[in-house]
Amino acid sequence: MPIIEIQHLIKRYGKLDVLHGIDLQMADAEFTVLVGPSGCGKSTTLRLIAGLETVTEGEIYIDGRPISHLEPKERDLAMVFQDYALYPHMNVAKNMSFALRLQKLPKKEINARVAEVAGILGLTEYLHRKPAELSGGQRQRVAMGRAMTRDSSTFLFDEPLSNLDAKLRTQMRAELALMRQRLQKNMIYVTHDQIEAMTLADRIVVMNAGRIEQQGSPEELFKHPANLFVAGFLGTPPMNFLNAQIAGQSDSLRLTGAGFEFHCNPMTSARLAGSPSSNIIIGVRPSDLVSDQSAPAGSSIELQVNVSEYVGAQSVLICECGGEKMMVEHKSDTPIALGEKLTFSLDLADAHFFDPRSGQAISGQTTT
Repeated sequence: MPIIEIQHLIKRYGKLDVLHGIDLQMADAEFTVLVGPSGCGKSTTLRLIAGLETVTEGEIYIDGRPISHLEPKERDLAMVFQDYALYPHMNVAKNMSFALRLQKLPKKEINARVAEVAGILGLTEYLHRKPAELSGGQRQRVAMGRAMTRDSSTFLFDEPLSNLDAKLRTQMRAELALMRQRLQKNMIYVTHDQIEAMTLADRIVVMNAGRIEQQGSPEELFKHPANLFVAGFLGTPPMNFLNAQIAGQSDSLRLTGAGFEFHCNPMTSARLAGSPSSNIIIGVRPSDLVSDQSAPAGSSIELQVNVSEYVGAQSVLICECGGEKMMVEHKSDTPIALGEKLTFSLDLADAHFFDPRSGQAISGQTTT
């Protein structure tokens, strides 16, 4: 499979820069997910790779060959769109074979490819139906099947699951994972859903305002976010951020609003020594706050519960601490009364520290 490389990619509409010099390399048979909020440039990047938009500056390479000047049909790419883009007057078999028929391949070869892909995607019994007779999940499988029959080197997905309900999205994520295992092809996937990114990707590329904030494996980005944006974007429920001050010789942290103070062990003190000022932001995952009414001062925090959302095996608590909102994953079947005050222990070894001015992680926590 080819290596796909993007060098200093800029996209400009009039005087408006949408992409500000993107650099990215995708390895052989890698599942790369571009993720970020609406308007961050992820779909534009995908459309530039596909040839559906023209490059303003920079270059896109496939196996070392520049392709920015090539028509979409010359790039050996297959794309699955958000809105399925199926022909309503054609049945499933004709939709899946459309590109092959344009290539004037032998009918026997076309039928064999369609039958093979339909079997993989569970569409064999629907080949004679038209799109209007299918569910949303079935239509999305047809769109995927149309891409698969082309046997392209690279598959591009532009938010393919966003029109599906929660149950179907879960099922289709599993379908995509199986498809990836079978095909072993390059796949570039665009989504605003960080759960899709975390569950599908080999490499996540987090984008914001036309720039890449950080890229790496899901584990790298979750455990070592490079900045406040990545830390707050990846993770459900999202990371809590608390304003604090470093006290003494980096041996304690004092929360600015709540007045709680945490003792630092030598390892944490060494991490904090890299802070450019005494002001700091502590990032705490909701899962790292553990209910412990006997936790001693210096390693605990007391929170008032304002909202309790029961989700089965646990409750998500929305709490208040010195005027700041905090979320907690509370693993207990015991009902929580609103307004109740609970004590949670916090191990600073699990916390993340950020410079409030630059937003960057402190003390070499970044992994790019």
